[in-house]
Amino acid sequence: MTPILPGLLAIVLYLLASTLLTLRLMRGIPGVGCQRNQVMMIGLGAVIIHGLTLYPAILTDAGLNLGIFYAASLVAMTTSLLLVLASFIEPVENLGIPVFPSAAVCICLTLLYPTAHIVSDASAWQLNSHILASLLAYSILGLAVLQALLLAIQDQHLRNRHPGGFIRALPPLQTMESLLFQMIATGFVLLTLALVTGALFLEDIFAQHLVHKTILSIVAWVVFAILLWGRWRFGWRGRTAIRWTIGGFIFLMLAYFGSKFVLELVIGR
Repeated sequence: MTPILPGLLAIVLYLLASTLLTLRLMRGIPGVGCQRNQVMMIGLGAVIIHGLTLYPAILTDAGLNLGIFYAASLVAMTTSLLLVLASFIEPVENLGIPVFPSAAVCICLTLLYPTAHIVSDASAWQLNSHILASLLAYSILGLAVLQALLLAIQDQHLRNRHPGGFIRALPPLQTMESLLFQMIATGFVLLTLALVTGALFLEDIFAQHLVHKTILSIVAWVVFAILLWGRWRFGWRGRTAIRWTIGGFIFLMLAYFGSKFVLELVIGR
């Protein structure tokens, strides 16, 4: 179970960082108010506390606890960490506006509903490599879909010739698209690695309790592969890239959290 007080502290820090980022963005002028690095350090503090509270809840004596809410919290924490680290290199800090509150919600869920799903053989390095690749793929492609949504908002404002307000604080459209495809390409490589390690190290990836997850993950892989090919071959961009990114992510989330929702919360297995 997640410790209550550290969990609440992480929630407060996540929400504070998101609020500061929102205020900074709404001013519409980059670089004013709270500096980006200062805000992201608050986010980093939230991630560290989040990790410290999640560690004993997931790594149990019986094995790895990958209950749906703990798994969601782990993905949210990893996504937040990747976002913070990337923000020191690329202008992606505005993604923290939805990411940090999502992480806070996941902590709340682990506090309120500490459901357990123990993976007893999680000490094997083969399974750990598959879990790590899957976790990183979900996290980076999750950032990609948020980047796609932000890009859609920016594109809509520019098409309607309303480039004012918070749009002025965003990087140029070309930079936003470049960042999107960097995320997709990185996530695609990790998703490929997750599928390969799953095929090599899991006993039967098409077993009854895994078949939906496997098929939907492969469909997501195909969607992202077509998107990257279309970008390379035809220069896909804008709304086309946004739609394919969102579509691929929906399949990916259904693959993992959809099956876990049904198995753990509906069927109760």
